[in-house]
Amino acid sequence: MILIKLGGSVITDKTQYRTFNRDVVSRLCGEIRDSGANTIVVHGAGSFGHVLAKEYSLQNGFADFRQVPAVAKVQHDVRELNLMVVGELLGAGMPAVSVPPGSCFMMDCGKLIMDNPEVLLSASRLGIMPVMFGDVVFDRSKGFGICSGDQIMEVLCDLYCPKKAIFVSDVDGLFDKDPKTNPDAGLLTEVTSERLEKVSGVGIADDVTGGVRAKMESMLRMTTPERECVLVNGSVPGRLCSLLKGEKVISTTAKGGLR
Repeated sequence: MILIKLGGSVITDKTQYRTFNRDVVSRLCGEIRDSGANTIVVHGAGSFGHVLAKEYSLQNGFADFRQVPAVAKVQHDVRELNLMVVGELLGAGMPAVSVPPGSCFMMDCGKLIMDNPEVLLSASRLGIMPVMFGDVVFDRSKGFGICSGDQIMEVLCDLYCPKKAIFVSDVDGLFDKDPKTNPDAGLLTEVTSERLEKVSGVGIADDVTGGVRAKMESMLRMTTPERECVLVNGSVPGRLCSLLKGEKVISTTAKGGLR
């Protein structure tokens, strides 16, 4: 089985509030289907979650009651996004169902805790694909917090023990510098914990879930001698499908764990 995280940067326009990239998502769902791989999909919140979450500092937990309407609105928005993603998966012929993170998870001081795995396991035993997503989840210590798609991927790796975890983004992989501002940036085809420490410019958080460094650290934590984690560009047609089939594509592979 392969876990796939469809990043918010590829399924939405993160600069425009509530902007869904339907054509891209439809194509990616078709690629997942055409690969023939046994998969489970998680997706990010993108512009359906990060805009309001950042404005009201929801990632820091409860501070005052002015945040409460924003919590409700973000939960509403990301569920709407999730249903659109599920709709595209269904349209591609895959039996996908929405599973809100709060139905399975709690948080405590920002740490994601698997509270009820039976929901996920029951679906997958029947051949139904549970589709989870970045969301606001209640936190035992902080009131609430941001549960990112990357955190969900880590917990699902422990639950399902997949042979591979794929992170689909809008860049070719990890670069030694930000490729969007540095034309001479070089792609790193393989990243270890030691190599990540030497990469410049990846420590800047670009959203409420921690940015590129947090993603790579999460990927490294998921690696084992039997499992690799791959960052691939979903904006390029065919790349995800090829990767799912086991073919070599332009990407970055995380190896060796996080030290």
